[in-house]
Amino acid sequence: MLTITIICIGKLKEKYLQVACEEYSKRLKIFCKLNIIELSEYKLPNTPNPAQIEKAIQKEGEAILAACKAKGYYIALCIEGKQLSSEQLAKQFSQVSLEGMSEIILIIGGSYGLSEAVKQKADFKLSMSLMTFPHQLARVMLLEQVYRAFQISSNGKYHK
Repeated sequence: MLTITIICIGKLKEKYLQVACEEYSKRLKIFCKLNIIELSEYKLPNTPNPAQIEKAIQKEGEAILAACKAKGYYIALCIEGKQLSSEQLAKQFSQVSLEGMSEIILIIGGSYGLSEAVKQKADFKLSMSLMTFPHQLARVMLLEQVYRAFQISSNGKYHK
């Protein structure tokens, strides 16, 4: 069974987002083993300057890289990544599995993005959209798309 690990910066603060993640996590149990690793956000002042933001990105990147212990296929979610359809994501997951990888690790950075070192670690860079979404919503959206990818691959009724 494929393992999906999501490494993310920050905890979900809103109850409705927690409930949505719990629902998709429950649904995914029949398709994969799911791990979610939450790492602490670097604390910034209310109006950080560029140097403070860069330091936060670097510190969060160091924490992410320290959590990247598994041997697997790394996907970094970043704005400059490639956009895929749900069907293309399903194909990519299937291809990774066919190539003998037993784990896909998806990385969600902090609200200011990922460090260059984390992006370089990635086997693939994925952009969810050209639109801007709340940082905390990214995890829910990602879990939904992972679930949809498994449904597509198994010819399930969820994806229409």
